Amino acid sequence: MDADAVEIRVLGCLIEKQRTTPDAYPLSLNSLRLACNQTTNRDPVVVYEEREIKAALDRLSNRGWTRFASGASSRALKYRHLFDEALSLSGEEISLLGVLMLRGPQTVGELKQRSERLHRFASTAEVAQSLDGLAGRELVVRLDRRPGQKEERWAHLLGGDVEDAETAAPMQTASRPDDRLAVIEDRLARLERAFDELQTRLAQ
Repeated sequence: MDADAVEIRVLGCLIEKQRTTPDAYPLSLNSLRLACNQTTNRDPVVVYEEREIKAALDRLSNRGWTRFASGASSRALKYRHLFDEALSLSGEEISLLGVLMLRGPQTVGELKQRSERLHRFASTAEVAQSLDGLAGRELVVRLDRRPGQKEERWAHLLGGDVEDAETAAPMQTASRPDDRLAVIEDRLARLERAFDELQTRLAQ
């Protein structure tokens, strides 16, 4: 796949908002711009203009990954993704891909914590199992461990190959990491959720 950075951010935001704020989904172009440019739960933080986002939506539509959705009480055009339908993805898989699109390469422990608002995984082993399934379809890849890092990270492949990808076999087991940073981020995400929901609703 060869999606560009704007397409990946737009698609990731549509996935996130569908699962975290379903009452405010599908999204208007303005809501989608706010979601793309928000400073929480994003890596990198970006500043995209509506014209860039609209162009990305057109390209995603040509791929069969997004489409227009009529708003019941709004004249503004709204957009939804079709990514899970197009690729026959489960709720677990689409949630992991969404978090990887929005926050870049992450460890299994980070993914478990950060995907909680989208899908609650019972264990890191369950996360690893879903990642292995996605890796078998060449949608994600396990990366080499960086110097000083204890755990391997995973990345999506929607934008093409990742340079430091390794060809190791899928994990057989997954240990529960002592990831204090992920725990703190999870707690912060809970507090930020109310703000994100309010921001999305005000943009309608």
